[in-house]
Amino acid sequence: MVDQGEKPLDLPLADRVIRLGKNLGFAAGTNLGIAASSRELVATVNDDALVNPGWTAKIVEALDRHPWAAAAQGVNVNLLHPGRTDGCGIEWNRWGQAVQIGHGQPSPSPSAPPREVWGVSATAAIYRRKALGETPFDPRLVSYYEDVELAGRLRAGGWRALLVPEARVRHAGSATGETMSRERWTLLYGNRWLVARGQPFSRMVARDLLDLGHALLSGDLAQAAGIPAGWVRALRVRST
Repeated sequence: MVDQGEKPLDLPLADRVIRLGKNLGFAAGTNLGIAASSRELVATVNDDALVNPGWTAKIVEALDRHPWAAAAQGVNVNLLHPGRTDGCGIEWNRWGQAVQIGHGQPSPSPSAPPREVWGVSATAAIYRRKALGETPFDPRLVSYYEDVELAGRLRAGGWRALLVPEARVRHAGSATGETMSRERWTLLYGNRWLVARGQPFSRMVARDLLDLGHALLSGDLAQAAGIPAGWVRALRVRST
């Protein structure tokens, strides 16, 4: 997390490190970092993301020109294949899954103007502090879908989000995707149900059952166990 002052700066490294002693998950850990800063704008940047020169300045400029935007991100490109998009923001697909816009597609032109997106990915984004409130990311989610929940909350509050194609980030992306543990699958599937307000219930169920069947057939026992554990997690969190 990089604290952003009045002048746009591109900082290769944070100038302050907060050591927590244990892993609190993305949501709670990032909240502590945001609380420790005091500037109007605050950036979240994953440790597997490399911001290109000018990223901060371009996004800050877009936010200055669009006061209705609570957050903005650039184009996140694949670290090893920068001609391919990792994500251009967040949207919901027909299965009630939050997905990265344009994932795997050719990267859009950097000359394209900023445009509105449903939400930004906290992989690398800049937020307005006044839009975030006292609890930016829901700590109950731990990790996964925390930026989706925040995006939905911001939209419900009348804010919008921006994509700034000129700003670029190289992202390793899903580095642990093929070796995800049961606990990670539990968070992923459980948090989706906690966050997916107004999404098609029948299609969400169908997608989970399809994923469960595929996991069983492929021998991915971690995912096969994590999917129903995610359902239980969602029910438990909602009841508290």
